[in-house]
Amino acid sequence: MNTFFKDLKVIELANVLAGPAVGMFFAELGAEVIKVENLITKGDITRSWKLPSENQNSSISAYYSSINWNKKNLAIDLNKQNEKQKIYDLIKDADIVISNYKPGDDVKLGMDYETLKKLNQKLIYAQITGFGNDSNRTAYDLVLQAETGFMFMNGTKESGPIKMPVALIDILAAHQLKEGILIALIKKLKTGKGSKVSVSLFDSAIASLANQASNWLMADHNQQASGSLHPNIAPYGELFTTADKKMIVLAIGNNKQFEQLCFLLNIEKDTLSSNFSENTDRVKNRVQLYKILQNAIANFSSAQLMSDFITHNIPAGIIKSVKEVFEDDKAKSLILSEQDENLVVSKRVKTAIFNINN
Repeated sequence: MNTFFKDLKVIELANVLAGPAVGMFFAELGAEVIKVENLITKGDITRSWKLPSENQNSSISAYYSSINWNKKNLAIDLNKQNEKQKIYDLIKDADIVISNYKPGDDVKLGMDYETLKKLNQKLIYAQITGFGNDSNRTAYDLVLQAETGFMFMNGTKESGPIKMPVALIDILAAHQLKEGILIALIKKLKTGKGSKVSVSLFDSAIASLANQASNWLMADHNQQASGSLHPNIAPYGELFTTADKKMIVLAIGNNKQFEQLCFLLNIEKDTLSSNFSENTDRVKNRVQLYKILQNAIANFSSAQLMSDFITHNIPAGIIKSVKEVFEDDKAKSLILSEQDENLVVSKRVKTAIFNINN
């Protein structure tokens, strides 16, 4: 699969996270991806987004490495016509261009779809904007998390709104743009014609509200910050502490799983009243249910519980740090690494994680 797109040529006119994540998807699958970086600003801004523990003299950062694996780099000043012409020459036989300019900046630089398709009628032009083509607002992921409901729902009553620890809106938009590009590639195979594909961070965030959106639209439920609790299911998201002081979560989705859970925890049926017989009852009485389950879980070690839960198909997990995650062989198998000309080794995890069998 790592050579599936070996015949594709992708020009990446994008920086930060969303656009480069799309380019890296194709790079992982064998495409030639040429990342065009601004010579004047010393390249993609994420090169300078470094942790205190990183080499401050290196030309890359851990952040940059996370979404720029296996690309060719080209530093260009697009304000100079001879430099711009180099990009035009590349685009003449390119398959895909990825851009994330503010609306209007692409036209000023001569890197808009109408200009580029004159050079290549079969070009697929994939564009990410912040708030759509009619807004030039500067859009960082944090701003989108704030303005699309995610921060309002995330956190607890005590903590107040909290952003998610990854730029999830950027990642969601990248996935949606990849889907659009893949559809455009199918169209190109059928018709021989190119396309313009455009997504915005705002639209991607709203579309990704999923059940929280329909909870409001259909049931007037305006989700408040409630930690990891699920508004529709219980027990789901509560944090339980085991005998060895590990924290675990349960994701009980039906009555059968709940009954099996109680059996494994040695909870007598007499302890459970009709208050917990159905999921709607468990959601309504989740505070009382939490106390019963926590008292039982405190008698077991995390290893014993997880072994029993996995054996009996009970959805559960241990709360792990990132360090603990990458001590797992399954996570280690997803790590990619490369070494640059300065012998700097960068590491990141795969994003093209599907398999296609012949």
